[in-house]
Amino acid sequence: MNIRIATPADAERLLSIYAPYVTQTAITFEYTVPTIEDFAGRIANTLLKYPYLAAEQDGQLLGYAYAGCFHARAAYDWAVETSIYVDWENKGKGIGGRLHSALEAALREQGILNMNACIAYPEAEDTYLTKNSVEFHAHMGYRWVGRFRQCGYKFGRWYDMVWMEKHIGEHGPNQPPPKPFAVMRAK
Repeated sequence: MNIRIATPADAERLLSIYAPYVTQTAITFEYTVPTIEDFAGRIANTLLKYPYLAAEQDGQLLGYAYAGCFHARAAYDWAVETSIYVDWENKGKGIGGRLHSALEAALREQGILNMNACIAYPEAEDTYLTKNSVEFHAHMGYRWVGRFRQCGYKFGRWYDMVWMEKHIGEHGPNQPPPKPFAVMRAK
């Protein structure tokens, strides 16, 4: 399996991975599947500042991971929010872990210090949402830092949000600013 930088040209396949999460789960609180054009724009926009990675095997994309802005103010530049999606038919094969490890390495190289995950969380597991994502992130070294109760509504049900974090660098005085991913790619 190869982990590579995704491109807007990958949008159609990556959207086909994401779409079932929108239509069949509460893992994402997005209600409507984006258009291919919108999704390609999301990829291009993310790549200006952060990594957007794809897992590929035998020419087939099996999952993707990316980082985004944690908060727009400059004081948060060293923190990101992460997302990982794996093709439905290929879950449980270690793809998510490989994507996460590659994402973490790229973020560390940029100078990012905090990886944050905002995770939909059920009071009780149901057909739309389990607690697997929290378990995955804990396995990847994240710690639970907060829970917002009944803040997301999808499929006629209320869901909680859990925040988890992982520190991947040393926090010090006179911290150099992170490098934009687009600048790093150009080297």
